[in-house]
Parts: sequence; structure tokens; C-alpha cells
Amino acid sequence: MKLNNQSIREEAAAWKAAGYDLPAFCRKTVTEYTHDHPCWIHFGAGNIFRAFHANIAQRMLNAGDMDNGIIVAEGFDYEIVEKVNRPCDDLTILATLKVNGTVEKTIVGSVVESCILDSDNNAEFGRLKDIFTKDSLQMATFTITEKGYCLTNPQGEILPWVAPDLASGPEKPGSYIGKVTALLYARYQSGQCPIAMVSTDNCSHNGEKLYNAILTYAKAWTANGTAEPGFLDYINNPAKVSFPWSMIDKITPRPDGSVLKMLKADGVESLDPIVTGKHTYVAPFVNAEECEYLVIEDLFPNGRPALEKAGVMFTDRETVNKVERMKVCTCLNPLHTALAVFGCVLGYQLIADEMKDPALVKLVEIIGYQEGLPVVVNPGILDPKEFIDTVLQVRVPNPFMPDTPQRIATDTSQKLAIRFGETIKAYQASSTLDVASLRRIPLVFAGWLRYLMAIDDNGEPFTLSPDPLLDSVCPYVKDFRLGEPAAVETALEPILRNAKIFGVDLYEAGLADLVNQYFREMIAGKGAVRATLERAVQA
Repeated sequence: MKLNNQSIREEAAAWKAAGYDLPAFCRKTVTEYTHDHPCWIHFGAGNIFRAFHANIAQRMLNAGDMDNGIIVAEGFDYEIVEKVNRPCDDLTILATLKVNGTVEKTIVGSVVESCILDSDNNAEFGRLKDIFTKDSLQMATFTITEKGYCLTNPQGEILPWVAPDLASGPEKPGSYIGKVTALLYARYQSGQCPIAMVSTDNCSHNGEKLYNAILTYAKAWTANGTAEPGFLDYINNPAKVSFPWSMIDKITPRPDGSVLKMLKADGVESLDPIVTGKHTYVAPFVNAEECEYLVIEDLFPNGRPALEKAGVMFTDRETVNKVERMKVCTCLNPLHTALAVFGCVLGYQLIADEMKDPALVKLVEIIGYQEGLPVVVNPGILDPKEFIDTVLQVRVPNPFMPDTPQRIATDTSQKLAIRFGETIKAYQASSTLDVASLRRIPLVFAGWLRYLMAIDDNGEPFTLSPDPLLDSVCPYVKDFRLGEPAAVETALEPILRNAKIFGVDLYEAGLADLVNQYFREMIAGKGAVRATLERAVQA
């Protein structure tokens, strides 16, 4: 069996006998209808889209609650479309890994067209412009990562691939958001039809990030006369173009070898992952956890599919913000970061295995329930304590989820301020809470600094996960050696005062001394990280 239209049509009985759920709708009919009446386009053909958004649409189509499929566009790594999507007729195998050890196997067929966001390719970009000029188009969703919306470097300077686009206008931009804005300009020129531009990336205020990025281009183009003056008014009118906020949560690790082996044993061919020229690791299958949350601000000026029938929660912006802060600042992301940092130093290869470690379990329980929950604002539609319960009792311990601390440790310098700094700020602002009572969040900060040494607890070197600030932060710890005396305070003071990294100046917050103390203990010798961790969680 091969993953393509012919096989799922002609070998349907074999697929079903092997335990695969097939699309319950006529894919040919949906494809043809969607081509002329597009409703939903998604930017970013990665794993989270394949496992979550596409499966939401699949459930809608199976139930007869939607008659359009999704069109996906990839603007960063064209090889995903060329080498995975199109050879498989845009089908994906979704392996949902349940905590009880069972695997739900679904052939997701809701994606009915894949496009390449390449303004140098007239056919590809022309098709995307055609899609954006259709009145039927209701929404464009995004999973392009938080970096995708960034137009400046850490120094605030416009990126070198963005600056030419701001000057040259919408005719042929080369930057990702430049190309998206050019598509919006084509929609404006064709009659100013309304549309919702919906970021579903895992970052706070994601809709605002998308809006600000697109607004930068719109302002530049209207100012230099390469776009009509009315385009800026179009972007700024939420009755025409809206930028809803959202919160998304679903653990979707990269395609795992054990899942590949299982699918091959079922008789499915040609599923081997590829690594593209841009180092994307992608395959015709995805593996993901069963739990999923998607909360979206209900701001859709051209209407929308009834996605609430497939579990999406629609609400107002304030509630989305509360849910996002609940997850990012307390109930999931800080716990993940704590496990990632210590998992790398302690030699773990799976997050699930860390949840067999009593000291690490105690650490994330204290950070979540004791240090975080007191400052959480209950969003109403999700209960914070129940959310943490699910994270720590069901999601993270799932032994069948091949997620790694190394993956989660990526870009940690960009995460600490929101994942821990916001809790510190809330304590500072409280009349009843004492910042000095926060003793495990400083432990994580010290653990991250110890991680930056790239030496594990056994004294062996390991590779740090990608992070844009490694060249800036690693020098602070480069001269430390395990078991050797060191002037910790002198070396670390500049970084501990960096509010961009930690969210606050840790000296002003009164937490720097504790971070220094923990770090000093962690470099005492081999096994010192383990000893410090166990002492700290019992204190």
C-alpha cells in the first residue's frame, strides 16, 4: 500500500483491515469544489498543521459539516510540498499515540491542494493570488513559528531580506510576510473582500504579531506609493481584515522511528522521512498526542466554518489572552522548559522518562501548583488546575510520545521571560505574595546557565539545542570548570541583570543570590546537578 489517492481508493479494504480510518467523504468532489470556492488556506505545511488543523477539517468533512477542504501553502521550505505533499496527493497518515498504548491511525485527506509561496514562480504565486481574490475565502491560518513574524534582528534593525521588500512594494517581494501582504493587496485590489488572518502559532498575542508584521509592509508601501493609499485603511479595518488571537496546544514531535516501523509493518510503503536542504525533518506521516486545545477569538468578517463542532473553542480576545497566559506562564510551558533544561543535563532522551524521576516530578509539581497557580487568572472556559493535572498525569508521562528534552530546549533564551518572568512580576505586584518564596523558578534559571556549559552531569560534552542567543549567553559560563573554584557572582551578574532574557532584573527582584547559590552548587563536580536538584525540591 502506498499513500496516494489510487491506493486508498482501490485498496481501501486492505487499509481498513490494517486499522486505518479513511476519509469518509468524496475527496474528488471536495477537491474540485475547493479549487473554485476556496474557504480556508493555511500557511505552514509542518507537523502541527498536519496533525491538528488538517484533522479538524477531516472530522468536519466526515460529518458533513463542511464542504471545502484546506489549501496549504508553504513559504519557508518548498521541498515539503515538492517531496512530501504532492507525491502523496496531499494525504497524510496521522498516528495518534494514546496514553493507554493504543495508536489511532488516520489517513487525513482534508488537504486538497498544496501551493508554494514563491513570488519568483509565476504559476505558483499566480495561483495563490487567484485564491486570495475569491469572495469565498474566509480565513487564512498560520503556523510559521514566532520567528516567522519577526522583521528585525535583536538590535531592532530591519532584517536584510525584509528591507528591499519594504522599498520595492508588492509586485515581487521575497520575504515571507512580504509575500503574504502582497496576497492581501491582491485581495484589496479585487474588491476589498473581508478575510480573517488567523495566527495559530504557539506564542502570546499571536494575532497582534501577525498584524504588526503585515502593517509594517502596508505602511511602507502606501508611504512610498507602491500600493494605493486605501490599502492601509483596508488592513486597519477589522470589518475587512481581522487578526484574531488564538491559543494552540498539541504536542507533535517530529516523525519517530518507532512509528515508522509500525506503519511499515502494516504494509505501507515509501514513508521514510527526508531532511530537506533547509534541515526540515519531514515525512508522509506525523505522530502526535491525543490531547489538543485550540481557542480562537471569534472575529471573522467573512464568516467561518463551524469549527466548534470539531472541538475548537471560540471566545473573546480577553479570554483567549487569559487561556494563553494560563498555559504559557504557568500550566504547561514553564513545566516543559524545566524538564527540558534538566533533562539535557541529566542525560534524558525522552520527556516521558523524566516523569519517572521523583526529583523532576517534584520540581514541576512545585513550579506548577505552588509557585504558578497563585497568580493564574482563571479564563473560565478551561480550569487551570485541571489543565496542570492533565499535563502532569496524562500528557507529559505518556510513554508512547517520542518527545525529547532536546527539542523543547530549543530557543530557551527566548522563552524564559514569558514562562517564568511573568510569574515573578505577578508576585512583585501582589500585596499578599512574597517574591522570596519563589525558590524553584530560580533553580530553573541556574539549571539553564549550567546547561549552557554544554557539559552533562557526568562531565561529558553534549550539543546545545539551537538558540539565537547562544553566541551571546554562552560566554558568561565558558570559563567555569566542574570542581574548580569560581567567582560566580562576578561572571553571572551581567546576564542575571538582563530583563530581556529573564523578564526582570534578577538583582532588583531579589532572586539573583539564590540563582548564584544554586549555580555554584551545580558546578561543584560530577553529579552536582542531581544533588542540587534533590536538595532544592525537598527544601
